[in-house]
Amino acid sequence: MAYYIIFKYIPMYGVVMAFQNYNVFKGIFGSNWVGFDVFVKIFHNSNFWLAIRNTLVLNFLTLAVNFPLTIIVALMLNEVMRTRFKKLAQSILYLPHFVSWVVVAGIAVNMFSQRDGTINLLLGSLGIANVPFLSSDKWWIFTYVISNVWKEVGWGTIIYLAALTGLDESLYEAAYLDGASEFQRLIYITLPSIKSVIVTMLILQVSRMMFIGLDAPLLLGNDKVMGVAEVISTYVYRLGIENAKYSESTAIGLFQSVVNILILFSADRFAKGIGEEGIL
Repeated sequence: MAYYIIFKYIPMYGVVMAFQNYNVFKGIFGSNWVGFDVFVKIFHNSNFWLAIRNTLVLNFLTLAVNFPLTIIVALMLNEVMRTRFKKLAQSILYLPHFVSWVVVAGIAVNMFSQRDGTINLLLGSLGIANVPFLSSDKWWIFTYVISNVWKEVGWGTIIYLAALTGLDESLYEAAYLDGASEFQRLIYITLPSIKSVIVTMLILQVSRMMFIGLDAPLLLGNDKVMGVAEVISTYVYRLGIENAKYSESTAIGLFQSVVNILILFSADRFAKGIGEEGIL
């Protein structure tokens, strides 16, 4: 509670900079109020809308690949009977989550570099032309999604595995006696039993569609792919840190938070509309 109060709630007074012509020397209490002029300015900036588009595209593609893959991996781990192998597999899958994005980006560059990357060297040995993973827009998006999935897919299985351990074994026994195959038990017992967990996790992830971490796009991006690598976090970083435009960067952050809340409420209402409990 102390962490959230000190580092999350108390700094919220800083959002007033979004409505000021903020001057770092005058501070918040001495800067002039300009109302919504800052928002009008950023809404007329094409780079702002480019950053939003790229953020939504990267988040949607990552969600489309990572979300179902996480469930599949959790189901596969749940079927492993040997305890030692299961623990080893889980440890290997969880490990990338704790690796810094600086390290992950270094690994990705070493693997996907066009000139001396491991994958392109292997392709060259097979007589296949080099692939510009980090310098082509489409291939860069592919590299970004793959790197994110590799880093987080194992960690995302924890909640699903916890839900799977609480399932009633008598249901499987009854289905087995009725002649249901292993795949049928998976479709008609396992998945329906964890459907509420799946819906809740989907709502939580959809509600973050406007948020994207700074590390991955900043470290993997370069000048050749700025058209797809420039996202909201990197755009705010360049505005606020590099160009000292604090009012504009604060306004973008506030807009981002408001949109995320609206998406959260919309996703929750949709879940309730199809008969699920939702999270609110």
